[in-house]
Amino acid sequence: MAKSKTAYVCNECGSDYSKWQGQCNDCGAWNSLSEVRLAPAGKKSGSQRFEGYAGATSAKVQKLKDISLEDLPRLSTGVGELDRVLGGGLVPGSVVLIGGNPGAGKSTLLLQTLCSLAEKMPALYVTGEESLQQVAMRAARLNLPTEQLNLLAETNVESIVHAASQLQPKILVVDSIQVVHMPDIQSAPGSVSQVRECAAFLTRFAKTSGTVLILVGHVTKDGSLAGPKVLEHMIDCSTLLDGDQDSRFRTLRSHKNRFGAVNELGVFAMTEQGLREVSNPSAIFLQRAEDIASGSVVMVVWEGTRPLLVEIQALVDDSHFGSPRRVAVGLEQNRMAMLLAVMHRHGGLHLGDQDVFVNVVGGVKVVETSSDLALLLAVVSSFRDHPLPEGLIAFGEVGLSGEIRPVPNGQERVREARKHGFKKAIVPAANCPKQGVEGMELVPVKKLADAIEALAD
Repeated sequence: MAKSKTAYVCNECGSDYSKWQGQCNDCGAWNSLSEVRLAPAGKKSGSQRFEGYAGATSAKVQKLKDISLEDLPRLSTGVGELDRVLGGGLVPGSVVLIGGNPGAGKSTLLLQTLCSLAEKMPALYVTGEESLQQVAMRAARLNLPTEQLNLLAETNVESIVHAASQLQPKILVVDSIQVVHMPDIQSAPGSVSQVRECAAFLTRFAKTSGTVLILVGHVTKDGSLAGPKVLEHMIDCSTLLDGDQDSRFRTLRSHKNRFGAVNELGVFAMTEQGLREVSNPSAIFLQRAEDIASGSVVMVVWEGTRPLLVEIQALVDDSHFGSPRRVAVGLEQNRMAMLLAVMHRHGGLHLGDQDVFVNVVGGVKVVETSSDLALLLAVVSSFRDHPLPEGLIAFGEVGLSGEIRPVPNGQERVREARKHGFKKAIVPAANCPKQGVEGMELVPVKKLADAIEALAD
């Protein structure tokens, strides 16, 4: 009788080892290895393994030119911002992962969506963290239609798939992937092996039945999705619902999408009636004070397939310590330090003895480089204590040699700013429209020094 083997898997990165050790060599985490027992594998000879392939069903091979180019059918969720992040709606047979911090609104958003979709198609909501009464109380508090939605409280993956096979829903939600388990695996729910095998089992069911599978995932303390990295490779779409606890706004961003644009952003507002979509997020992020203070400027960032106007604020103050502080909220801190060095070298502004604090208003996290120019202009405004004009916007990438580099979709950014009433724009020279924009004064710049001089005009 074959003996079962034992392996030790890191709960942080998924690396496996033959024996236990205190620290993972790959990710450096301490005390993250857990024991996993592997099922014994039967030995087969080479001829037996070859005979096993002979009985397999042959897949149909097609020429690339013969494959239909028709768009995949999509199911609208009824929520415009959610459809935008998903690339236009839900694709049958796809697997979507929604992660977020506790209290961000993952369960609320999915319950609202499924209650609406259940009136048009069969849907199943599987809860492993809450009881059926808790889910019903939330639905009653949000005044949701509850007549057609099917609920199931279960953590056994095989029981979930068995119930889904009988019901045959169009949409299946599992809340969450960290609490479900497979009986054959002896590790605890939420471990690397359980999350990987449960996700693979549910994914196979979704692909073979054409059911839309939505998984809810937890996040770690650094904000990344918990579980093995292979989980993000198995799914079709990975999204993250983020938002500060003291803010009523939530942002849903896609990090991976096989059926739409990556890095798409959807904005929601948390109300007493649940999450409500914000169709014009730029109007919310631009709620500025009547008297514009120094260090404030509006920039145009590109999120997925649309421009978004957000305000960036900078505060420059004398440092009372030996090492000046560099704090960036909503921006990459290392890039800010690099831009301050460019400012000193090519802009003639020495900030070596100044504390610099930068914040993106509204809790938006800017991941593209078009915010470089706006960041530096805000720093200059705060350092000189000179407020910038209210109708001014700026965007552009700043290189290490002080040049202002163009950014994608420059003309669309300018037109979006014009729609919101802005009258002056400092933009890279390569992004300046040749015909101009009616009612908008364009200031094309090629060097950082030119942009700083434009502030004095």
